[in-house]
Amino acid sequence: MKILKLPVTILLLTGLLSACNESSRTVEEKEAAATDTTAVQTDTTATSDTTASGTVQTAVQNLNLPAPDTTHKAEKRSIVVGWSGGKKPQAPAGFTVTKFADGLKHPRWIYVAPNKDIFVAESDDEEKSANRITLIRDTNNDGKPDMQQVFAYGLNQPFGMLVLNNSFYVANTDGIVQYPYKAGQTKLTSNGKKILDLPAGGYNHHWTRNIIPNADGSKIYVSVGSASNVGEYGMDKEQRRAAILEINPDGSGERIYASGLRNPVGMDWAPGTNTLWTVVNERDNLGDDLVPDYLTSVKEGGFYGWPYAYFGPKEDLRMAGKRPDLVKKTLVPDVALGAHTASLGLAFYKGTAFPEKYRNGAFIGQHGSWNRSEFSGYKVVFVPFRNGKPTGEPEDFLTGFIAEGGGSNVYGRPVGVTLLPDGSLLVADDEANTIWRVSAQQ
Repeated sequence: MKILKLPVTILLLTGLLSACNESSRTVEEKEAAATDTTAVQTDTTATSDTTASGTVQTAVQNLNLPAPDTTHKAEKRSIVVGWSGGKKPQAPAGFTVTKFADGLKHPRWIYVAPNKDIFVAESDDEEKSANRITLIRDTNNDGKPDMQQVFAYGLNQPFGMLVLNNSFYVANTDGIVQYPYKAGQTKLTSNGKKILDLPAGGYNHHWTRNIIPNADGSKIYVSVGSASNVGEYGMDKEQRRAAILEINPDGSGERIYASGLRNPVGMDWAPGTNTLWTVVNERDNLGDDLVPDYLTSVKEGGFYGWPYAYFGPKEDLRMAGKRPDLVKKTLVPDVALGAHTASLGLAFYKGTAFPEKYRNGAFIGQHGSWNRSEFSGYKVVFVPFRNGKPTGEPEDFLTGFIAEGGGSNVYGRPVGVTLLPDGSLLVADDEANTIWRVSAQQ
């Protein structure tokens, strides 16, 4: 989606309208507001009107969202042809792109352990998934693996991984499994314990489950995508879904940390803060340029709209009138990333090897569109940050995944992104079975 610049117009009537509506609220709504933290959280940098189209101001953008088209059925599927003839993704001047690893089967997500071991979840749709995790080591730090071997197999669509308190956690599509672990071991040799059941399955690849700890390791956050595009199977099928859950390391104490997040996948903590951020894959079939995927800070108790609204209180016409209370509470995300880009990967740059402009900013892997007349995504973008806040719009960082000629061919599809201890960036290209390394030229 091309983001349209408009003259700065911030709508200041929201508080006045809320006050006027206060007397008409039901007792149930007032009680809900009293216990819902989002009812009192506001962000003066992000506002929205209540119509389904029109102006929205995010933290860094003025967006003009088009009117929704509920008849929209556009479809353009990519055909992956792989990288040949020396082709590779393209980074800005001053960076070098090299192949870090290949011979993998659908490398979807990358996790770097505290001892610098690199773990790759090889996962896909149920009937195609390798259901394994591969261990990669670069012991001499030359940007080339010295070891690449299977670390765990027989899993169930694994995705998120975590080393914490002598345990190795795997986020399978149906739950979190905890294994005994010692730093440096090359295989999981003990049986794991399932500490948390999760609802499995999901619309259009919403099988991924990611995990991330807080700073002191006392909590783990779990992302779970929706079971549907827009609640079409019934909201009873969406329990504990379209949300980020919070649990203790033993799986106890579950609560919903934030909700209304259609498919949150990548999660990371903004450097120098205690603020969790996520990228969210938004809904389909409302138009080529609706609804933008987004990057957002995650407010505890916050509601982000799905399936009733989007980008603030812009009601989804397919759910009209069903939950006006939740429509009113919908928060505006911080940064729009373009519609149907399948923004999935997220990593803040916490190193020092890249130029100053990249430090503390966010890299986002965009897997690429299907519900759009022309491709969007299929690249890694960068969002600059300062003092834990975004300061500019997304800009292209790693491109060249779409083949020349304007057809349906693509060379690969980027997804997971993560930072190596030497400050270089790894990008999982799951459809090309490759991991790319992006490093700054010395």
